Amino acid sequence: MTVIKASKKGPIRLTKGDRVFYAINAIVLGLLALIVLYPLYFIVIAAISDPDAVLKGHVVLWPVDITTSGFARILAEGKVWRGYLNTIIYTAITVVLALLVTIPAGWALSRKTLPGKKFWMIFFIIPMFFGGGLIPFYNVMSALDLTGKIWAVILPSILSVWNLFMTKTFFESSIPTGLLEAAKIDGAGEYKIFGLLVLPLSKAIIAVMALYYAIGQWNSYFNAMIFLQDENLYPLQLILKEILLASENTTGGSGETILEQYRMANQIKYVSVIVSSLPVMLLYPFVQKYFAQGVMIGSLKG
Repeated sequence: MTVIKASKKGPIRLTKGDRVFYAINAIVLGLLALIVLYPLYFIVIAAISDPDAVLKGHVVLWPVDITTSGFARILAEGKVWRGYLNTIIYTAITVVLALLVTIPAGWALSRKTLPGKKFWMIFFIIPMFFGGGLIPFYNVMSALDLTGKIWAVILPSILSVWNLFMTKTFFESSIPTGLLEAAKIDGAGEYKIFGLLVLPLSKAIIAVMALYYAIGQWNSYFNAMIFLQDENLYPLQLILKEILLASENTTGGSGETILEQYRMANQIKYVSVIVSSLPVMLLYPFVQKYFAQGVMIGSLKG
C-alpha cells in the first residue's frame, strides 16, 4: 500500500482505487499536455528543418536536415529590425499610458462613495458586449486626425474593460478598509491615500496589468494594418505578415521558381512565429508568478 503523506494521526495510505484514480488523472493530464505542447514543438523543428522534408511529412518528432535559411532570410530584412524597434516603442508607451488610466480608474470604481458609480459601471460594461464596428471606428480616428500616426495604434489599446474590472476587484478585495479609515483619521486626503498607501500595496496588480497590456500590444497588428500607411511605422507583426505574403506570391519572379518560392514560404511561416514570439517566451519564465496572480485576481468575486 502506497504512503503519500504523513499527518498527526499517522501516515495516509492509498487504497487500490486511489492509485487507479491518480494513474488515470496522470494519463489524462499527460495527454492534454502533449496536445498543447506538441504543436509548439513542431513549429520549432519545422522552422529549422529542410522545407522539402516538412512538405513531405517527414518531420514528426525531430528536425530533418537542419537548416537556418529561413531565419537568415527573415533577419536579413532590414525592416524586420525596424519592426522590432517600432513594436518595442509602441508596447512601452502603451504600458505606461494604460497603467496611468487603468489603475486610477479601477481604484475609483472600487469606491462606494464614487458619484454615479452605477452609471459608470454600465458605461464601461456596454462596450464589453457591443462594438461600433470598423467603419465608425475608422471615422472616429479620421476625425481626430490620427490616421497615419502611431497614436492610432497606441491610444485604442490603453484601456481594456476586462483589465479595468480586474483592477477594481483587486482593490475591493485586497485593500483593507480599516487601513483607509485610519489614514483618513490621520488627515490624509484621497490623493495622498492613493499615492502613498494604495499604490505601494498594489504591486501585484500593477505588474499583472503591465504584462497583459504589453503582450496585447506586442501581438497586435490589426490597427496598424488599418491606420498606418508608412512602412517605417509598421510593427513587427505586420512586417512579418507582409514578408510571408510576399514569399507566397508564387509568380516565379526574382529568379526563383514557383516551387522554390512555395518551399521558402512554408518555412518562413514557421520562422515568423518564432521570431515574433521569442521575446515573450524568454520573458515568461521571469513573470510566470504574476500571470498566476492575475488568474487568481480575475477569479475573485467583484
